[in-house]
Amino acid sequence: MLPELTTAVPLTPMNFNRRAEPAELPELMDEPCTYEELRDCLRDLAEVNRVTRGYAPTLAFLSRIAERHDHSQPLRILDVGSGGGDMLRAIAQWAATQNLEVELTGIDLNPHSTRAAQEFTGRESRGSKDRSAALASINWVAADVFAYSPEAQPDIILSALFTHHLSSPEIVRFLRWMEQNARIGWFINDLYRSRSAAFWFRFLPVLFGWHRFVQHDGPVSLRRAFTPSDWEQLLAAADISDATIESHPMNRLCISRIRPLP
Repeated sequence: MLPELTTAVPLTPMNFNRRAEPAELPELMDEPCTYEELRDCLRDLAEVNRVTRGYAPTLAFLSRIAERHDHSQPLRILDVGSGGGDMLRAIAQWAATQNLEVELTGIDLNPHSTRAAQEFTGRESRGSKDRSAALASINWVAADVFAYSPEAQPDIILSALFTHHLSSPEIVRFLRWMEQNARIGWFINDLYRSRSAAFWFRFLPVLFGWHRFVQHDGPVSLRRAFTPSDWEQLLAAADISDATIESHPMNRLCISRIRPLP
């Protein structure tokens, strides 16, 4: 059974046998900073995702959805904790190759993130006329997801490297929120907790010259990440019994649920 979910910081020593809560190990990017500082961090995080092929699990999930989707209607996709928007830009490019019409929305609590996503997207859209329309149509929202009420129900709710920023009670709340709001299904793309990955990620950002936030937060994220048993307990606490837990290359651990066809 999942231990009682409170916001209190556990008193047991931190090690890789359990997930570190965000209150125990803060990340620099979650702290107040200037727009320029966060923008530069998000730019390098997009590079991390490219280097580690972080988009692949999400795109594979969407490919399964596309096979059963009624193509007479656009597929409405909501990305929660959208950061600098690189996941939605990758989805826009994927959808264009599939000849699939999509409506893409990214929501992030931090208005600096939304501003950065708009800036990055504007730059990329100028590089290709074919991509310009798809990228320009992405809707960026700065808001608390739990207070967000879109006009049209999203078909799919996604998140990528978002849930490790949440406390365990917040994750349970988020799982329940997705269950209530996703018409077809949802997908969580996050990290697999690993001592070896945390060790090696101390060197990767230095090697590539990534932002100091990335150098600090990468190993911290891997301490705040998950194992399959963590997700089993969180899903049970959210009363969700039929989600799928899958590990992927480059230390990704993904959780998904697709509703049965009517």
